[in-house]
Amino acid sequence: MEEKEKLLTSSCSFRQVKPILADLPYPPTQVQEKNPHYAGILGYDYCGQVSEMSAIMQYINCENRLALEKCSAARVILGIAMAEMIHLQKLGELITLLGGTVSFAVRQNNGRMYTWTPEYLNLQDSQGKMIAAGIESEKAAIRQYRMHIKMIRDPHINAVLSRIIQDEEYHIMLLQALAQ
Repeated sequence: MEEKEKLLTSSCSFRQVKPILADLPYPPTQVQEKNPHYAGILGYDYCGQVSEMSAIMQYINCENRLALEKCSAARVILGIAMAEMIHLQKLGELITLLGGTVSFAVRQNNGRMYTWTPEYLNLQDSQGKMIAAGIESEKAAIRQYRMHIKMIRDPHINAVLSRIIQDEEYHIMLLQALAQ
């Protein structure tokens, strides 16, 4: 008699998951003029320690860890990660329009280039700690975006950054609801 092979599978489906964004339009992605300095500032938001790249990778890691046992939480986290991918894409467009180069490195004040690394991530082992880390990273991103808005004198760029902040604030609200 043949023994049936027992396979491990996941019953968590991500088929209907969509980016979780505030229900508001994005302003056009445009800049007043080329400005490599502004492109460098946005590079931090793109792939610095506090960045969309870090947020995406941290959320995907959380989603992977939660999917088998906490499917509904994993779906929310994946939706947030997808929104962060949209933010990354918008920042990449702005950097390019400003005459910068989209890469995974930022130039620090000392002139040295630092490449994005997974060491930037705050990976946790429980849902509660993962959500707390997500809330903290969203708050840090908002602080950084607000600081960059003060440094950048282009209303078109600042409109996009302000709209991204609205998504980050929405993500905090959703993560706080998950924590409860």
